[in-house]
Amino acid sequence: MVELGGKVVYQIYPKSFQDTDGDGFGDLRGVIEHLDYLAELGVDYLWITPFFTSPQYDNEYDIADYRNIDPRYGTMEDFDELVREAAKRGMYLMMDMVLNHTSTKHEWFQKALKGDPKYRNYYIFKKGKNGLPPTNWVSKFGGNAWSYLPETDEYYLHLFHVTQADLNWENPEVRQDIYDTVNFWLEKGVKGLRFDVINLISKPDVYEDDLEGDGHRFYTDGPKIHQYLQELNENTFGKYDDVVTVGEMSSTTLENSIRYSNPESNELSMIFSFHHLKVDYPSGNKWEIEPFRFHDLKKHLFTWQEEMEKGGGWNALFWCNHDQPRIVSRIGNEKEYRVKSAKCLATAIHGLKGTPYIYQGEEIGMTNAGYTSIDEYMDIESLNYYNILKLQGKSEEEVIRILGAKSRDNSRTPMQWDASENAGFTKGTPWLKVCDRYKEINTESRHEPDSVFQYYKELVKLRKELPVIQKGAVTPLLREDKEILAYKREYQGKELYVFCNFFDGEVKVPYSIPEDCKSILSNYGEEISPRELVLRPYEAVMFLR
Repeated sequence: MVELGGKVVYQIYPKSFQDTDGDGFGDLRGVIEHLDYLAELGVDYLWITPFFTSPQYDNEYDIADYRNIDPRYGTMEDFDELVREAAKRGMYLMMDMVLNHTSTKHEWFQKALKGDPKYRNYYIFKKGKNGLPPTNWVSKFGGNAWSYLPETDEYYLHLFHVTQADLNWENPEVRQDIYDTVNFWLEKGVKGLRFDVINLISKPDVYEDDLEGDGHRFYTDGPKIHQYLQELNENTFGKYDDVVTVGEMSSTTLENSIRYSNPESNELSMIFSFHHLKVDYPSGNKWEIEPFRFHDLKKHLFTWQEEMEKGGGWNALFWCNHDQPRIVSRIGNEKEYRVKSAKCLATAIHGLKGTPYIYQGEEIGMTNAGYTSIDEYMDIESLNYYNILKLQGKSEEEVIRILGAKSRDNSRTPMQWDASENAGFTKGTPWLKVCDRYKEINTESRHEPDSVFQYYKELVKLRKELPVIQKGAVTPLLREDKEILAYKREYQGKELYVFCNFFDGEVKVPYSIPEDCKSILSNYGEEISPRELVLRPYEAVMFLR
């Protein structure tokens, strides 16, 4: 079994990482080109979001062929070289498996449309009722979750985009095809698997209207989800003792998360949960703006730390990914304290128990896109909600302000390698506009001792060196403090104390830190005394005893 507490994962969004052929899209050769950069950071696994054949309606998450690489990303030879070259540097690939749905361009769905009885049973087709869809469920991207097929007078289920048809996991033939696909990549030397929205694969026995909400309660953590994950484990990655898995869990519960990630369940190594990232959704609404609720953020982080530890589950630790705005813009301070707040946020998450994930550009403090026109956006969800918000009566200016804070494109802007044109990402026209701040924020400054990169590198190094970070129990401190996030870790007589000021004022720490503690990390780059500690704006410090 892999010792998860000492590992760190780096997420690559290949479309925006590095373009080597000038077509404006990142590619696998671009990842190979920067393997030394990733090895310098010290990470263990490279989670690469999908690069399979896809019509790209939802940026690769609509897969038309699970076993072939989309030509815009390169060839299978490129992939094999990437696996080999990463391994030479002590890094392994984590594939992104999208198994809840396929593209409607997938051969299976196309055969289903032609009436092939085998493949009709690969998807979820239902008759409507009284001229309406089978249920009133809302798609995750807005609109009804069912699309009508006039040729058969039926609807098919798509919990996401209309081009992403949900698979029928009740069908054992579907499950076998999925096992074969996962094994195909494992046999190529992949050592990690990330499963997209995997807790949505088990649908209810009866499809009914949701009279209280959008329908998600009927298909989230469904009735056979644990059975399906155990079978997936048994038939694929469970045969290996060196493969790490993580499930993206949409709107899941703590109880299920413990079960998904407890080794005794034989399901997954760890899970992503998102409750801590909904603390700037007023009344649960993503598409409104309000300051983040610090108390709620602490409550979610600490509840999941304590309860997962008690239940034997394991957390994936993260702030950012390809679906979330940049954290330094979201709850840090991207203007006056960008570097300090980026380091503070990193400290808060990397000192916790679990496996940390770094999203490309996070390690240099990249910010939101800063777009000022709808013409600059590419994300299907953002374009849908632009229209929905306008229909709700919001002004153009207000809608652009909301997208500027909430759009998934904020995290998808091209990687900022240097200060040359297009941030060194491409010699062509980038598929998505580069953030205007690339001349100021790029990897060229990473060798400076006070850079965000060097700080992340130190956090990764501390995790690998200190068993108290890898395995220590977590005790939240100062739970009710309105400005400080703090906790203690304990393991085999060692204690680690972490204090982070999440705001731009000075604050005295109302806690008696043992005086024999030594500061091992400070985002102000100084030796810090534990006595009568006063934290400066966005100051973060780690003490070891």
